[in-house]
Amino acid sequence: MGQLSNRTIAVLSESGFEEVELTEPVKRLKEEGAIVHVISSKSGKIKAWNHDHWSIEVDVDKTLSEVNADDYSGLVLPGGVINPDQLRVNDDAIAFVKAFFEAGKPVAAICHGPQTLINAGVVKGRRMTSVKNISQDLINAGADWSDEEVVVDQGLVTSRTPKDLPAFNDKIVEEFAEGIHKGQHA
Repeated sequence: MGQLSNRTIAVLSESGFEEVELTEPVKRLKEEGAIVHVISSKSGKIKAWNHDHWSIEVDVDKTLSEVNADDYSGLVLPGGVINPDQLRVNDDAIAFVKAFFEAGKPVAAICHGPQTLINAGVVKGRRMTSVKNISQDLINAGADWSDEEVVVDQGLVTSRTPKDLPAFNDKIVEEFAEGIHKGQHA
């Protein structure tokens, strides 16, 4: 029995996610006993990006139209350039993300993943990190951006790049195990 037994975690992604930013957190969450659902706008498979080329395909467990944030204990938003760019203009994805914040549930985003959080309107006043490419976007949206491997702010976990995955994965397990955070808000 792991720290996350009896917890179901959502991983929201489209094609174009950075491969290890989805596969490594999913692997770690499952090792800790969590049930993990990869969620996307369409059923079937989504395709990974690996540094500079297309890579593996990952099965989609559920579509956005089939899920409700009430069914999940936490949310992971992998990065990649293409994936968050699609999610942040998808009204259903934005509503799904916002629902986690409104319920005080932990949310984790790595690399470009926080772009979706900007469009969800949930970064103002929050301590965060990200890949440097979007640091100014987060600052402009009101976040207190810091160049650290992992930043935790009341259930919101953010990291910069794949090299930060060990710290990111440790913190998502910790925050998801803690559950509801009163300071997590939309």
